[in-house]
Order: sequence, then structure tokens, then C-alpha cells
Amino acid sequence: MKTVTVQLDSIEKIKVFNRTVCKFDCDFDLEQGRYYIDAKSMLGIMSLDLSSPLELHFSSTEEEAAILEAIKEFIV
Repeated sequence: MKTVTVQLDSIEKIKVFNRTVCKFDCDFDLEQGRYYIDAKSMLGIMSLDLSSPLELHFSSTEEEAAILEAIKEFIV
């Protein structure tokens, strides 16, 4: 499992992030405190406090480099 810290502080960033992770075939989870949300769920992302960074967890050994490249603009 790979974990990176991401910042999604605007509606536009959320839309782009969501479209980006939906292109990959692995599971993505956003963690904030005790909450875990499916990162492929736009409504789930919107339910979080977006004023602080979030932990993104995913597990895909084959596509890890491609995923990190695709989400690099969101990584803090």
C-alpha cells in the first residue's frame, strides 16, 4: 500500500482529481482522522473537511509510477 498526502482545496481540483483516479483500476481511499472515503466518490470527497491535507492510500504495484505522475499536482 502506498500513501501520499494530497491537498484538494477547490471544487475544480476535486473534479480533476476524481476524474484522474477513476482512470485507474485500483482502489483509492482518502483518510482524514477517523474517516475513510472512496476517492472515486465525488460526494464522499465533498463530505470531508478540505481545508487541511488528506492522506491518499492506494495499492497498485504495476501502475504506481503512472498514478504518482498523474496526481503529482495534488501531492503536498
